[in-house]
Amino acid sequence: MTYTAPVDDLRFVLNEVVGLDAIAALPHCDSAAPDLVDAILEEAGKFASGVLAPLNRVGDKEGAKLENGVVRTATGWKEAYGQFTEAGWNSLPFEPDYGGQGLPWTVAFAVNEMWQAANLSFGLCPLLTQGAVDLLTEHASAEQKAVYLSKMISGEWTGTMNLTEPQAGSDLAAVRTRAVRAGDGSYRITGQKIFITYGEHDLTENIVHLVLARLPDAPAGIKGISLFIVPKFLPNTDGTPGQRNDLRCASLEHKLGIMASPTAVMAYGDDDGAIGYLVGEENRGIEYMFTMMNNARLGVGIQGVAIAERAYQQARDYAKSRVQSKDLADPKGSGVAIIKHPDVRRMLLDMRAKTEAARALALYAGTQLDISRHHADPAVRAAATARVDVLTPIVKAWSTDIGCEVASTGVQIHGGMGFIEETGAAQHYRDARITPIYEGTNGIHGNDLTFRKTGRDKGAAARAFVADMRATVEGLGAAPGDDLAVIRTELSAGLDALDRAIDWMVATQAEGDLQGAAAGAVAYLKLWGTVAGGWMLARSAMKAMAGLRQPGANASFLETKLIVARFYAEQVLATAPALLPTIASARNTVMALSEEQF
Repeated sequence: MTYTAPVDDLRFVLNEVVGLDAIAALPHCDSAAPDLVDAILEEAGKFASGVLAPLNRVGDKEGAKLENGVVRTATGWKEAYGQFTEAGWNSLPFEPDYGGQGLPWTVAFAVNEMWQAANLSFGLCPLLTQGAVDLLTEHASAEQKAVYLSKMISGEWTGTMNLTEPQAGSDLAAVRTRAVRAGDGSYRITGQKIFITYGEHDLTENIVHLVLARLPDAPAGIKGISLFIVPKFLPNTDGTPGQRNDLRCASLEHKLGIMASPTAVMAYGDDDGAIGYLVGEENRGIEYMFTMMNNARLGVGIQGVAIAERAYQQARDYAKSRVQSKDLADPKGSGVAIIKHPDVRRMLLDMRAKTEAARALALYAGTQLDISRHHADPAVRAAATARVDVLTPIVKAWSTDIGCEVASTGVQIHGGMGFIEETGAAQHYRDARITPIYEGTNGIHGNDLTFRKTGRDKGAAARAFVADMRATVEGLGAAPGDDLAVIRTELSAGLDALDRAIDWMVATQAEGDLQGAAAGAVAYLKLWGTVAGGWMLARSAMKAMAGLRQPGANASFLETKLIVARFYAEQVLATAPALLPTIASARNTVMALSEEQF
């Protein structure tokens, strides 16, 4: 179960496909010099492969354990986390004023893929902390920033997201956790939260919980929810952890996967009420929490890419070593490694192509996030913000669907041995399966893309994205080579289908048929991901073709990029137009049966 960080692939996407040089030219992003980014990728790859990856199986076997109110992480976890924070890995994209390194999110996304691929259970801890830091940077008071940001950016303290309750999963309007004004500027929090990732652990001296709660006089629904900082230990004036707050881990969930990530049931206020501090204004908690949620959604999309990469590597290595049956090209010969067989090759190429498409799309989303925050022109920032809004549900949902699909294919390549835990292929599938569920189920993200990101502006942002992708079609037409011609044909057809799907979604919502639009929402999102992923690989292929004409080029690497892109175009992107009738016809049957007929 070894893991080799795909540093060359990440470097190629960053430098050649998504344009890291343009991001490094933005205000506050100039620290992303090519030599520094190369060094970061190399060192991150070594840490991921050498420190985190060997603990992945250990964590799966041991899990996290609750003992006398304290959660004990798996063997090696605490030492690895200490090395992680000491090396400064938690601080890459954050403000230097609070100890961050000021690097673009694009670079952080590339590095985060390595953490998640090496050890998904471990990677969840910094993923949530980074989301909490992003939220506090945007919405906390100056005093709150002074108390919490430097500790969380360094990784000395971790952060959590406390949304879900037994009766309030996707429907946060049902949140019942209460907050009562204490008279000294603080609040007393009472209630229970479930599914809290790293809600309790032994890695750090403090844990900062970001908790959604409702004031007694708050409006009903999501407009009456506020956000509170509820630390495990109340900070002293010198910044050290002080008095223990009135909160505890009531239990840990027993799960299908991510065994070493403690998923906690958190109880607040068993005695006098947990002390909490309001973030921003009362009743604006959902608005603030979306900063963390959207950060985490992109992070979970990267988890999908990561687990796909890990599953691909393991399946590839197994296919090269497992000898079974004769080569069709040499029926009189001896048995050969199964990688010689066309169907195994097909599965491996399918795994690789989808992984590379999802990776490039996630890193492209990183560039748009950086532009939205740092470009000097407000109009450019606004356009990039709109692009991130469209990309977020696609990256989250499409990439995690791919992660599950690729991990499942990895089990298939292993044959019967894939169904046996000792090979490790099953762990990747078990770990991947949560990613389409948490941070919003993929069905919810389909609705988000359909209603908020397409319907709300009558398709304006979606069509602007399609227009940008069509520019690549023109570039493919001007470039030589059969591979690029094939890619151009399939990308053009996919974009035509996407244009028609946008029109259909806008028209269907204008007619008032919201159920009909929702019935086709998941297929609509899949169409978006399939086409946008194909667009990214088309750009990759163009760069590879240009690179092959340069003296001293790494021909094997670049030829691989061309073949992978063509495979994706012919085997994956070619299916995109068929999704259009699926989207439009779903309303004919999805709601046709009564509840009793199920």
